[in-house]
Amino acid sequence: MASLTLPSPSRTMPSARLVPSQRLPLPLFPRRRTSDLPFDGAPSLSRCIRAQNAAKCDVSEPLDFGNGKPTIPVLNARTLPKFYESTSLQNTVNRTSSRLKLFSGTANPTLSREIARYMGKELSKINIKRFADGEIYVQLQESVRGCDVYLIQPTCPPANENLMELLIMIDACRRASAKNITAVIPYFGYARADRKTQGRESIGAKLVANVLTKSGADRVLACDLHSGQSMGYFDIPVDHVYCQPVILDYLASKTISSNDLVVVSPDVGGVARARAFAKKLSDAPLAIVDKRRHAHNVAEVMNLIGDVKGKVAVMVDDMIDTAGTIAKGAELLHQEGAREVYACCTHAVFSPPAIERLSSGLFQEVIVTNTLPVAEKNYFPQLTILSVANLLGETIWRVHDDGSVSSIFQ
Repeated sequence: MASLTLPSPSRTMPSARLVPSQRLPLPLFPRRRTSDLPFDGAPSLSRCIRAQNAAKCDVSEPLDFGNGKPTIPVLNARTLPKFYESTSLQNTVNRTSSRLKLFSGTANPTLSREIARYMGKELSKINIKRFADGEIYVQLQESVRGCDVYLIQPTCPPANENLMELLIMIDACRRASAKNITAVIPYFGYARADRKTQGRESIGAKLVANVLTKSGADRVLACDLHSGQSMGYFDIPVDHVYCQPVILDYLASKTISSNDLVVVSPDVGGVARARAFAKKLSDAPLAIVDKRRHAHNVAEVMNLIGDVKGKVAVMVDDMIDTAGTIAKGAELLHQEGAREVYACCTHAVFSPPAIERLSSGLFQEVIVTNTLPVAEKNYFPQLTILSVANLLGETIWRVHDDGSVSSIFQ
């Protein structure tokens, strides 16, 4: 079994071991069935979770990337060729371009540094400050004339402030004669305002799409949008990055028996997402929590469609905000006889009282990614934070090189 040492911004990381595959993979994130992996103490190989094409990453200690306590990386650019020697992967790691510029906003600088480290580049210099009256000032501190510029800025809370900062960054790049401007938005705020549910309502997602386009963005790169139709609100290309592979890798490492697993959608609107997730886990059975929402951020669980008795239930959603939906769903699952409940989501918004609900003992583990920074005060024992930096870094390279983005997720 090979070993590697993964770097950290603050300290040397403990070693992680990856079972090498028997054939050379072509995608950046090679995945094999865990039933093909020889690890000790596993249940019967025919009964393990089979994340299609999954590779098992066994980390002896939690890895700390600075904005989340337990983190499992996909692979690191410096160590990738030690395991996968295909030409396409070596080209991925060794690519350089003086015309590619990465700038970070203030919303999630730790993730920006991780992306830059994977890509083997330094973040370009930018001066962002706020005046006493709250206005935002942006100055690029190096030339971007004729360059492909990537601005990394999730529009997370405070959403309006971070969105305005991104718009001003785009404007600064446009006025500095950047050739192409890509807004890398790991978390797309206002994505839930994608349609009218009552009369005389606004559609905030469409408005934000219009504003980003008018400000000068040539392309948007976003992670796990709340609904697919949001991509249609843009008149510019949108690359939708699915963070599902990162979570699947981590779940595959837990070697839960596939006979004990059921994937649960916390609401009817997330059925397609949960079904796609279940197919990657040996086509696991699916259950649906039916809820009725009476007001914003208030959810009431009505009933459960499916069987979870004696099962390990994995609840899948795109985000956790106040955790009302997922917590009430977990209560129902326990009432229906679920043995353990896991919560998996991409975006950890964690608006109060989310932490109290998530740490109340309903969940065996809450698995999220670092598309949003998670404040240390919001840590709790069941929380696991996975890094999407390599996924975003590879997507940026492929966009820059006019390569295929969709092939990353195949």
